[in-house]
Amino acid sequence: MASSRRRGARPDRVTDNWERLVRAALKHQHRAPSAPLAPGVGLASAVPPSLGRTTNIEQILQAADDIEDEDPNVARILCEQAYTMAQNLDPSSEGRGVLQFKTGLASVIKQKGAKKDGASIDRQNDIQVLWSFYQEYKSRRRVDDMQREQERLRESGTFSTEMGTRAIEMKKIYATLRALLAVLEILVGQSPSDRLGRQILDEIRRIKRSDEALRGELMPYNIVPLDAPSVANSVGFFPEVRAAIAAIQNCEDLPRFPYDTLQIRQKDIFDLLQYVFGFQEDNVRNQRENVVLALANAQSRLSLPAGTEPKIDERAVTEVFCKVLDNYIKWCRYLGKRVAWTSLEAVNKNRKIILVALYFLIWGEAANVRFLPECLCYIFHNMAKELDGILDSSEAEPAKSCITDDGPTSYLDKIITPIYKTMASEANNNNNGTAAHSAWRNYDDFNEYFWSHSCFELGWPPAEGSKFLRKPAKRKRTGKTNFVEHRTFLHLYRSFHRLWIFLILMFQCLTIIGFHQGKIDIDTIKILLSAGPAFFILNFIECCLDVILMFGAYKTARGFAISRLVIRFLWLTSVSAFVTYLYLKVLDEKNARNSDSTYFRIYALVLGVYAAVRLVFALMAKIPACHRLSSFSDRSQFFQFFKWIYQERYYIGRGLYESIGEYTRYVVFWLVILACKFTFAYFLQIRPLVSPTNTIVKLHNLRYSWHDLVSSGNKNALTILSLWAPVIAIYLMDIHIWYTLLSALVGGVMGARDRLGEIRTIEMLHKRFESFPSAFAKNLSPQRISSRPVAQDSELTKMHASIFSPFWNEIIKSLREEDYISNREMDLLMMPSNCGNLRLVQWPLFLLTSKIMLANDYASDCKDSQYELWYRISRDEYMAYAVKECYYSAERILHSLVDGEGQRWVERLFRDLNDSITQGSLLVTISLKKLQLVQSRLTGLTGLLIRDETADRAAGVTKALRELYEVVTHEFLAPNLREQFDTWQLLLRARNEGRLFSNIFWPKDLEMKEQVKRLHLLLTVKDSAANIPKNLEAQRRLQFFTNSLFMDMPAAKPVSEMIPFSVFTPYYSETVLYSMSELRVENEDGISILFYLQKIYPDEWANFLERIGRGESSDDDFKDSASDTLELRFWVSYRGQTLARTVRGMMYYRRALMLQSYLEKRYLGGIEDGYSAAEYIDTQGYELSPDARAQADLKFTYVVSCQIYGHQKQRKAPEAADIALLMQRNEALRVAFIHEEDVSSDGHAIKEYHSKLVKADVHGKDQEIYSIKLPGNPKLGEGKPENQNHAIIFTRGDAIQTIDMNQDNYLEEAMKMRNLLEEFRGNHGIRYPTILGVREHVFTGSVSSLASFMSNQETSFVTLGQRVLAYLKVRMHYGHPDVFDRIFHITRGGISKASRVINISEDIYAGWYFVRSC
Repeated sequence: MASSRRRGARPDRVTDNWERLVRAALKHQHRAPSAPLAPGVGLASAVPPSLGRTTNIEQILQAADDIEDEDPNVARILCEQAYTMAQNLDPSSEGRGVLQFKTGLASVIKQKGAKKDGASIDRQNDIQVLWSFYQEYKSRRRVDDMQREQERLRESGTFSTEMGTRAIEMKKIYATLRALLAVLEILVGQSPSDRLGRQILDEIRRIKRSDEALRGELMPYNIVPLDAPSVANSVGFFPEVRAAIAAIQNCEDLPRFPYDTLQIRQKDIFDLLQYVFGFQEDNVRNQRENVVLALANAQSRLSLPAGTEPKIDERAVTEVFCKVLDNYIKWCRYLGKRVAWTSLEAVNKNRKIILVALYFLIWGEAANVRFLPECLCYIFHNMAKELDGILDSSEAEPAKSCITDDGPTSYLDKIITPIYKTMASEANNNNNGTAAHSAWRNYDDFNEYFWSHSCFELGWPPAEGSKFLRKPAKRKRTGKTNFVEHRTFLHLYRSFHRLWIFLILMFQCLTIIGFHQGKIDIDTIKILLSAGPAFFILNFIECCLDVILMFGAYKTARGFAISRLVIRFLWLTSVSAFVTYLYLKVLDEKNARNSDSTYFRIYALVLGVYAAVRLVFALMAKIPACHRLSSFSDRSQFFQFFKWIYQERYYIGRGLYESIGEYTRYVVFWLVILACKFTFAYFLQIRPLVSPTNTIVKLHNLRYSWHDLVSSGNKNALTILSLWAPVIAIYLMDIHIWYTLLSALVGGVMGARDRLGEIRTIEMLHKRFESFPSAFAKNLSPQRISSRPVAQDSELTKMHASIFSPFWNEIIKSLREEDYISNREMDLLMMPSNCGNLRLVQWPLFLLTSKIMLANDYASDCKDSQYELWYRISRDEYMAYAVKECYYSAERILHSLVDGEGQRWVERLFRDLNDSITQGSLLVTISLKKLQLVQSRLTGLTGLLIRDETADRAAGVTKALRELYEVVTHEFLAPNLREQFDTWQLLLRARNEGRLFSNIFWPKDLEMKEQVKRLHLLLTVKDSAANIPKNLEAQRRLQFFTNSLFMDMPAAKPVSEMIPFSVFTPYYSETVLYSMSELRVENEDGISILFYLQKIYPDEWANFLERIGRGESSDDDFKDSASDTLELRFWVSYRGQTLARTVRGMMYYRRALMLQSYLEKRYLGGIEDGYSAAEYIDTQGYELSPDARAQADLKFTYVVSCQIYGHQKQRKAPEAADIALLMQRNEALRVAFIHEEDVSSDGHAIKEYHSKLVKADVHGKDQEIYSIKLPGNPKLGEGKPENQNHAIIFTRGDAIQTIDMNQDNYLEEAMKMRNLLEEFRGNHGIRYPTILGVREHVFTGSVSSLASFMSNQETSFVTLGQRVLAYLKVRMHYGHPDVFDRIFHITRGGISKASRVINISEDIYAGWYFVRSC
């Protein structure tokens, strides 16, 4: 009854709430056109998920929003139909949010009806009104013509930029048309009686038959539109992509299979695999794109296919095939199993693509089983065997292993779900991580089951009654396979027993030598040999710990593992007793007289043989040549037995060896450390204590206050222990000190060798700037661009400057966009294109400021020759550049400004000046004292020219030119030249008639306007540029970037040939974007976030106000502008640890790739395509270039894994709206999240989980791209790696960079990404690298002294420490800026580990994945 009363009260409350919400939602109808539309505003954004999944209500309401201004009556009809559909679908409003939605929609309809000025609405004519609007709408937008043009383009296989832009606009039109037709179809019904109804039905049928264009443009896709053709995206027109698509569509030698579903695209191998194994539709779509991009990028690295029907190269397919299935091939080789194909040579190109596609489909739908790489190998092995038999038949049939009890095939239900349920049961048994590790199986335990032949006892499909799939019960459970994790301090010895044994034995030997006064004789040697029994006893202790800590796996461990444990225990027990017995006999011989030392010889022989055997096995494990011999010796059971005793044979870690040179380097490094350590220990720790110890031992009859019982009669044992304890403690720990010292020394030398830190101040940047263009062209520009032939060295410098300048300018623009510099600083830092007709390199103005004034001072004080004056000026090379540029620019500007007689005067004037310079008589030709006057007149002229042309300013220019003429002719030039100009009849006649300089040609083209502005700044800026830019962060970034230009790095490939990569960011519930309320709220000290940031970043705040066109403003002044308020929120968020900052930084990768691709195409195509020099260097509009955008999307993907984004959307959390806003502002941003929904199964309500990927559509709303059902809740272990695992299937490319949510990136660093990725192909030893370490900058270091300390500590560890570890080939994954070989890691378990509590620091295990797979 209480429930009923509550239900009865709901409509009134909901109506009141929705009346307010509706009024707020409709406010956008009355907004100013310039006001930005907030994300999610509109009727369509309020549709509940339960209605939106099964109907097109959302599309109908979106169409109503779009046409509201054109025809409110039609919008009303659409809203009423949407309400009717919602009522029919859920009449009792039981779905979440349905009642609120229906109530709110009814209010909207009521308001729309009220706009009729109280007149009644005639719904009898709705069909006629809707049909008329449909025809008018379609005709006005020329839909039929557009469809015919798109069809022609698709058939031709060419991409039109204009058509692509138009197609993007047409997406909204198509969506509106489909919504109108859907409503018309419902209103008319299936059997219309009137002529209009039949006409409408005929139109609907015609549209459905020719719906390809509509569906093609509206079909959601990620990067490449594969499900339907589209002319809006040029990626599909790239030859390598077309070749890859053709390769997967090659089904000639494949069996026939049912394909009844109407499809726009051609059937391909993925459709066959889906039919055979029952993969999910969206998993197939996702992996289809993944394989197409993998093949296309592999092909682009070889060469771009040519022809109208491009073909994929066999080498590209083989490269992808071998890389994807490398772990599977090694797994089969380890277990002695034959792979699923006969030989690599016997597999044709089509079969290779099918096998690659099968592996990716298995992996893409495996959910948590992706953490079990060898389990995936087992699944792939069996499914590939099944597929092989099906491919040999004439007609395909569903695989028996994936046929469910209900009939249809389902890989998820039959293969993955049983394994997942077992893992989930084990995870539930861990008591949220507090249970003993030995009480439950983690991911590694499940995976280790597939490291032995016994895994094939599991059967295919996996038998539900097997031990592997047994769910834990109270007294019956499956134990561990190889290793049991126990929480105990005994691991301190067990895990590091080799180090403990080494340190103990060395301390024992050094102490013996010290007590023998450093003498090495036969007696000392016999005492030193006591290390033998100690060694075996310590190993015996370790073996005992193995036996104890293996408890919990004896029933399920492999028989070989148990046998080895028993054999080692018996062996060490017997050998320890035997060696101890021999050594006791040696001591007896030593004390006996006239001994023949028989036992000593036997003892020495035993230790020598054992040491020799251990050395042989160590060499076979570490040195490549010996390792190959070791692998060959595996054929002998005798050698295999002893190797097995020496080291257990696992699937992992069998390739842990390096080249001889690298191994020698590593050994020498540690020999130096150990030599320093033991030298220090012997001479400064042990030896000084020998004499005091002997003295204390000889003291007798001492009485102690509290430990007399122990020390009395025991040679003062506790006194000696207290004396030696600090020494022993330091001895055990100081190895890290010596390592730190040596690594600092080696790291410093390596840094100096790599030319790190050459540019440490802004002054050094100024001095070295001239060398930046050549370094940039050498390292960051493709060789085919930077190596173009030139006639002279000066032209080479100018060419390098033209390559460097657009990139430098974009860096400066990004600094301005981030408000690190002001507009004035940006003008001074910008560099001319250097593609004009000037005969010298033009440098940024910040290098040339005040140089003209200083040169004028030199000229005024000059009393020597022209050469002496030029020598003084040339001592400052930038002053020389400034003088030359000022001279040449003045000549060119004056020449272009006038015509006729004025132009003749300019030509003769500069011809005479050039002749004087050549003859060395300049000081005779001109008066240097009047140079200041000439400069002032020229400054006045340029001051007018930098403004827009008006009649008054044109007259002012004419006057300024005449004043300049008078000063130059009558005061600046020598008397003889003055007389020549005065008597020149041409000029004299023009002056007398008033025609001289009367016709002015105002600078129109961009290049000339920039030159005038630059000359004006050269003549007027007097401030020193020593502190430009002023902002310390801007200085740091420019210093770091320019310093890195001189490092030894791999050559840059063109963007089309570079290694593709993804960036991956896990997100949970952290701050996305600060709200205005959060900015204004004050803490206990009365300080708000905005106030605090304004005070610690005053220059950036001033630059921000300048950028948005405001003066000194308070935060209250922003209330009148929604756009400025949004900019303020972003300004604050970009200075905190927010997702918005991370997204902006990562999207710089795409911006850099677009810029590089755009310029490369123009550089390489340049003159051939008809561009002038100034045009093909221009970067204006590069972000809008369809080709540049498509090329960037082909090479870069950014996925943010927002785990609970679905929950945030359901509860209307501000984080969801902010994430949607980020997707709207960044079209390449993809958001992956876990979607939960309640469904009924057999009368029970259960939760279903889906992994979804969304992007922003043309309306700015979330558009679902993929939705892949999961076997259950994906969070079985640690949250962050599980979050990464569910979304990693949406990444693309050959590399993946993991970025935490508190990290940033910069445009200048993004420009070097393709160089970094080339390290994957570099020669770094016997194997290619799979993890690239990337330096991390902690941007919060300026917040406090503690933050500064932590920032410096992190910099020291990541840069210097990791540099040394990489040099020694022992570096593991440290932090999230690192870049992974994506294919390598996703086929070996992923980029992190997720077992609960055991892998709580999940990042560091990525390096373990690499090591385990060697």
